Amino acid sequence: MSPETKVWQCQFAHTNGLEFDPTLQQLLDEAPIARIRMPHGEGDAWLVTRYDDVKFVTTDRRFSRAAGIGRDLPRMTPAPIAQVEAINLMDPPEHNRLRRLVAKGFTNRRVEQLRATTQRIVDGFLDEMTEHGAPADLIQFLSSRLPLTTICELLDIPQDDRKQLRGWAMDMMAVGVPDLEAADAAKKQLRGYFTDLTARRRRDPGDDLLSGLATARDGDELLEETELAVLGMVLLVTGHDTTTYQISNITHTLLTHPEQLAKLRNDPELLPTALEELLRFIPFRQGVGIARVATEDVEIDGATVREGDAIHVSYLAANRDPQMWERPGELDLERGSPHHMTFGYGTHHCLGSHLARMELQVAIGTLLRRFPELRLAVPEDEIDWNTGSIWRYPLALPVAW
Repeated sequence: MSPETKVWQCQFAHTNGLEFDPTLQQLLDEAPIARIRMPHGEGDAWLVTRYDDVKFVTTDRRFSRAAGIGRDLPRMTPAPIAQVEAINLMDPPEHNRLRRLVAKGFTNRRVEQLRATTQRIVDGFLDEMTEHGAPADLIQFLSSRLPLTTICELLDIPQDDRKQLRGWAMDMMAVGVPDLEAADAAKKQLRGYFTDLTARRRRDPGDDLLSGLATARDGDELLEETELAVLGMVLLVTGHDTTTYQISNITHTLLTHPEQLAKLRNDPELLPTALEELLRFIPFRQGVGIARVATEDVEIDGATVREGDAIHVSYLAANRDPQMWERPGELDLERGSPHHMTFGYGTHHCLGSHLARMELQVAIGTLLRRFPELRLAVPEDEIDWNTGSIWRYPLALPVAW
């Protein structure tokens, strides 16, 4: 059957622990370019799952995110998550201009300067967990606190505002239809908050990332007020959400793969390589992200994507492509592997990937060093998993040591 004749019904609602979504696996195996129908949005979309095809779609300018603005494209959530003015809906050359300005404020040097602060924060949180005693919920003491604290330190967001910002960010990511109104309200609240905050930082800049972005110049170019406010939102939401869940997911994965954990304990220098393999292996979200639209007819593997067609890519499936990795469904912390796609690929590769890597290195490295006997405090099948948003993570992770 040709890709044009079958439409796959894709709820992408597999939330059973961190097992790989069987629908994505089947698509990768049987229909690496397929027509799919998703929970929300109008009509069908294409989905590519092979690494090389994902690489092609995310780097070919005939596939545009901006061309989808104003259309009700197939998606996971009741309302689109991205703001119309956000960098993740821009195409070159507008995207290049904004990314250059962001790069001037969001440097590797600035992130590395935060490493010592992050270490101090992690040490403090783990001191509290030690004082509490085993068993303790790792999410309560570390996962839910560190990334939000770090990105808020980087943006210099007042302590009293952080809990509310976290609540709005979570409301935006909900997948249930009853959550549509709350998600829309949360987006407006976040936007209003960052409109006010970024205006103040432009008038009276400090030494934080948001001030750096507000004053960054590329020749005569500055970020516009709306661009700056939306960028602040994107940095807050993406800068803490995924890392929060990945601290929990990585810890859970290590504690349920004792042979791999033993490798890391025996060779702590393996940590950076091990984290890359864990990021490749763990399916940290449901489904797919933001669709692109074909601006002309394009051939992919014998299928014709017509001008105006929506097309999705699956980074999760690309990370399991057997053409790129031997035994892709197995975790191997010593694996020398190609670049995974957990942070995306091409034009929209995650701006904060170096921040996420730094946080994970500090958090996981310190956790394993301080608790050499760390283990799950409940049977694995008693752990409850999130089902209310696009993210996959345990709701609590009781650990003992």
